[in-house]
Amino acid sequence: MKQKKEPFVNHPIQFATLVTIDMIRVKVKSSTEYNENKWFIRNEAGRWPLLLKATTTHEIELQLIEPFRFDKDNYVEYGETDCYVQIEDVVRTEAFDDLFYYAGRDLGVTYTKKRTNVAVWAPIATKVNIILYQKWHDEDGEKRACFRDEKGVWRIELQGDWEGTWYLLEVYVNESWRKVVDPYATFLSVNGQKAMVGDLNKTAPTHWPTLNQLQAKNDVIIYELHIRDFTIGRLNGIKQKGQYLGMTETQTLDKNNLVTGIDYLERLGVTHVELLPVQEFGSVDESDRQNPSHYNWGYDTTHFFVPEGSYATDPYDGYSRIKELKSLIASLHEKQLRVIMDVVFNHVYIWEESPLERIVPGYFFRYTEEKELSNGTGVGNDFASERKMARKLIVDSVSYWLKEFRVDGFRFDLMGILDIETMKQVIDETKKSSKDIFVLGEGWDLPTSYPSERRAITDQARELKEIGFFQDKFRDGIKGSTFETIQPGFISGNVFSIDEIVSGVKGSIELFSHPIQAINYIEAHDNHTLWDKLKRIHPYEERSLLEKRHRLATSIVLLSQGIPFLHAGQEWFRTKHGIENSYNQPDWVNQFDWGQRAHFEKTVNYVRGLIKIRRFHPAFRLESYKLIKEHFHLLLVEADCIAYHLRNLGELDRWDDIIVIHNASLQSKRVLLPKDNDWYVVVDDQAASLIPLSKIGEDCVIVLPISTFVCVNYKTK
Repeated sequence: MKQKKEPFVNHPIQFATLVTIDMIRVKVKSSTEYNENKWFIRNEAGRWPLLLKATTTHEIELQLIEPFRFDKDNYVEYGETDCYVQIEDVVRTEAFDDLFYYAGRDLGVTYTKKRTNVAVWAPIATKVNIILYQKWHDEDGEKRACFRDEKGVWRIELQGDWEGTWYLLEVYVNESWRKVVDPYATFLSVNGQKAMVGDLNKTAPTHWPTLNQLQAKNDVIIYELHIRDFTIGRLNGIKQKGQYLGMTETQTLDKNNLVTGIDYLERLGVTHVELLPVQEFGSVDESDRQNPSHYNWGYDTTHFFVPEGSYATDPYDGYSRIKELKSLIASLHEKQLRVIMDVVFNHVYIWEESPLERIVPGYFFRYTEEKELSNGTGVGNDFASERKMARKLIVDSVSYWLKEFRVDGFRFDLMGILDIETMKQVIDETKKSSKDIFVLGEGWDLPTSYPSERRAITDQARELKEIGFFQDKFRDGIKGSTFETIQPGFISGNVFSIDEIVSGVKGSIELFSHPIQAINYIEAHDNHTLWDKLKRIHPYEERSLLEKRHRLATSIVLLSQGIPFLHAGQEWFRTKHGIENSYNQPDWVNQFDWGQRAHFEKTVNYVRGLIKIRRFHPAFRLESYKLIKEHFHLLLVEADCIAYHLRNLGELDRWDDIIVIHNASLQSKRVLLPKDNDWYVVVDDQAASLIPLSKIGEDCVIVLPISTFVCVNYKTK
């Protein structure tokens, strides 16, 4: 093979890059006239002429007359000089996508005791090796060459039993050798430094409990928590604190003998537990995970098919994290609690270090027209989900978590970065597993370099009828602007919020195709907790009044049409001590305060009562907007009060009629009730109960300040 010549001072070619699959752009030093018959492309298979298509002062475009050989190192020649052809912009063309799209489901490792097959998509690599190590920390390993197969997939078959062997991939791309971790790895060492060949059959829990089938997706009530936050508390009775296994412990009690841990979740009555990211992330050092300063929510994905190691009992053991996360999920399933994974596909932790970027530079991330990295996420990179193999990685990952970990749903972080077609394929993939899989996401319209009309943003929700969208307008209508922290909402006397309240309690009919698309919430892990925001809006208000505002907000969420979403601790006025963005704050800021939960047991029980009412009475979760239009009737709309009637429910509910009143005024409100009915109170300012609290003896009711009131009629049942 002819070797690349060393450059000399007057070298006419400074740089050469493949810009399309049949066009090379050459940068030259000056505008000297070039003989169009002297341009050639050369690789070890031969030498072919190039056609001179266009010239500028410092650039020349050359047309290939033979297909470009991506499997070879290629050089442009002019006379006695040559230059290596870099593979850059071409990877972001549709032609490249079509040429190298690989539909197979065997990327990564396929293990049996007799043989192990490894496959990696590396279409622009001209050489690929696998390096095998006996121990995860070994520096030297056994190197074996892979062979190039169709669609840019490199393969190797290892005969015999390789279980427990650690490995890295070594790819030769653009004249550079790079050692990388397999992006499709399913077993990892500490901090994801190496991948491991493992037997997934050895990771199953002792028993996978059977879940009762959901009657409908609008039965869902989501409770969002962080594994470390929920288990780390000093007095929660949980032994394996900050770990997956901490959420498998049952019969745990606090110092007041109140239930904690997953028994608490079961008692609360929610249907789905949403776990903040458990895919392997890079922002916590797994080797020093007990250090209280090493805290992070985990929105920094490094590997898409492996659980995070900092929650494992032994992050050095490739099996530990997988077995223990499966045990967590099985333990929640045992209590009929479903699990939603919070997944981060919109960006990666450090894009330059990502195996995806090192194997196929420039392919997996979006670029602007100026060839700068797109940064709509605000963290340095946007994942290019519209490219076929990027989309495939997302769908393959979703498929893997469904099959291997039996999760019950996905919450897509910054879903508005991703394209609509990818999310449609995600939904198609979930249906192969179960019709009960629930998918939701953040549909924010962020400034990424891909058209908004083709992205999964709230404005395009009718293109994605089976996906839930966080309803930020309803959220801000209830509590005030999330980002203008002292701006009040309905619960704090903002007279301009009522339109958002009216829309939200009806399931945001103007935005979506189905009520299940409306994810109703007032707080999440992001931004201030509701309590901390109320403290900013009303810094001198009595605590009892703040508590009333808080309960009013939570009751609005739990009684509205759509899907309610609760942040862990919302039911007891959770505070993060005024810190707005606690993603990397220590445990004392983020932990679930079981002592405060015990102190506010009455409010916890109030929320439990609201959840019971919702779960037992389908009228609060009507399945279609047609039904909502038929049965929802406004009785009163004032700037500080809304009353509505769910009427003529017939066979839909055990109750014939339901009246809901949300009074945000500092004054009591007198509301007239429909005549000729016996009305029974089930929710007032103190309690929420399936069993009536009292009977109303007249045709009106006085609703106390800053409270929710619900009365019902069930004369025909």
